[in-house]
Amino acid sequence: MSTETHTTVHRATPAAARLTTLAGWSMVAIALLHTAVFIPQIPWGEWLDGGLRAAEPDMESVALFWALPGGIVVPALLLGMFIVRFGGEGRRVGLAVTAALTAWALGCLWLVGPSGFMFVLVTSGLLTAAAVFDRPSRRRAPTSD
Repeated sequence: MSTETHTTVHRATPAAARLTTLAGWSMVAIALLHTAVFIPQIPWGEWLDGGLRAAEPDMESVALFWALPGGIVVPALLLGMFIVRFGGEGRRVGLAVTAALTAWALGCLWLVGPSGFMFVLVTSGLLTAAAVFDRPSRRRAPTSD
């Protein structure tokens, strides 16, 4: 007896897929811009010598660590690439991803004020627009010839 599971892949409208791809590239851009801003400040020598593991590490060095490899850069890059892939496959991500990104960005903005977190709202806005363009009422009804 076969226990195959058949999964239906929801194909998004072309506009929704394009917006999804654009949203993914915006997230990749956020990660790359974040890296470009902070990378010149990295104390590579101190990090490679184990300064982050010291009993009392330099707080600026620790903050830079959390701004780059230990923080948002790698997950944002991976998430952006994941979203680009979805759009490239003609799909979009679910509204739960959009809601989580929006809530996270707004929470961070509330804590630190105007900052780069505002750019995440661009990604969320594009994903929201993709969902709007993918509503069933915007889909073409099958034609019978």
